[in-house]
Amino acid sequence: MTRDTKLKFVREYPINASAKLLYPYLSTPGGLSQWFCDDAKLNEDNIFNFIWDGRNHFAEMTGHRTNRSVRFLFLSEDRKHLPDAPYIDFQIESSELTQEQFLKVVDYSNEDSQEELEELWDNLLQNLREIVGG
Repeated sequence: MTRDTKLKFVREYPINASAKLLYPYLSTPGGLSQWFCDDAKLNEDNIFNFIWDGRNHFAEMTGHRTNRSVRFLFLSEDRKHLPDAPYIDFQIESSELTQEQFLKVVDYSNEDSQEELEELWDNLLQNLREIVGG
């Protein structure tokens, strides 16, 4: 598989926290740096910088609905838009039937192993659950 082939990982994680409580952890640098990355910064152009293992990953929040969903579109190292760019979607959903909350994660990335993505997100969501008490 070549590096320009992307995988779309989609998973719903049950989470025991209100949308209002959860949303800041999905949409703010302070919230995201607690569970999603080593550090997150927001620059003056409203470009997020997610830092993993000392490396910068720039992203733009291209969509958000308060207490509902957030999309981060990843940019090139010089902060330009890429064709077929990787992105991450977070959607807070709740079951009408059971009143359960779910966090739906869509990770469209250059990762070439579904198993590795699964393990990564399982670990990230475990971190998030511990923080929000869910």
